Amino acid sequence: MKLIHNEMPVLGMGTFRLEDDIAYNSVKMALELGYRHIDTAQIYGNEAQVGQAIVDSQVERHELFITTKVWNANLNTNSFIKSVRESLEKLKTDYVDLLLIHWPSPESNEPMKEYLEQLIEAKNQGLAKNIGVSNFTIDLLEEALKTIPASELFTNQVEVHPYLTNEKLRAYCDSKNIHVTGYMPFAVGKVLSDDVIIEIAKSKGVTPAEIVIAWSLSLGLSTIPSSTKRSNLLYNLKGENLQLSSEEISKISNLNINDRQANPDFSPKWDI
Repeated sequence: MKLIHNEMPVLGMGTFRLEDDIAYNSVKMALELGYRHIDTAQIYGNEAQVGQAIVDSQVERHELFITTKVWNANLNTNSFIKSVRESLEKLKTDYVDLLLIHWPSPESNEPMKEYLEQLIEAKNQGLAKNIGVSNFTIDLLEEALKTIPASELFTNQVEVHPYLTNEKLRAYCDSKNIHVTGYMPFAVGKVLSDDVIIEIAKSKGVTPAEIVIAWSLSLGLSTIPSSTKRSNLLYNLKGENLQLSSEEISKISNLNINDRQANPDFSPKWDI
């Protein structure tokens, strides 16, 4: 499995919207199939299930790459470190491999400098091996770089799929050597029924999901699809070894219509 920064597998298992036993069973199944990169967040409400699945899988901790994200209510000096320690307790681990600011949207409008300094402190305390951000636009990244050097930002995790290629933001991240992790690669299943993707999949005798994963990775991204079905988890894994031609990659990229799936009312002003 290809690694980013020699640490993070490019293909991970996302857990957004997975709850209770479904979260536990899906993560345990993913680990059995060979996934070693698991992505969760405080707001998902499944860190405890993810942690239990990891323990029960009996995969050695050093083989895993675990990511969690700090929620908006905790983006302040009083709550940040405490919330991270609570996440670690639920995840049954002494550290996460990657800790992210989930949204640049603190509930009480705390300045970015305050919560980024707390993010750095979490790393300094050994609670996280690496740190980064999620849902940061170009303007917000420029503001962040006044507090934290680009070399310290392991990734910017943002929505990327064939219907939202996010090229302007990706190009900026490339210019600063900030790796991009794309979430929601299937646009909640929408792109899997796209005629262009289905046609390419048929020509190769593979599933549309494999095509989308291969496309994402061909752009130099990491990606974290979620699934509750063993067959789909396997198809996603297979996508890592699938090669697309430059023409096929372009055809898929040209499907972009800026169709954003994750757009809560506290979202930043997105790059277009």
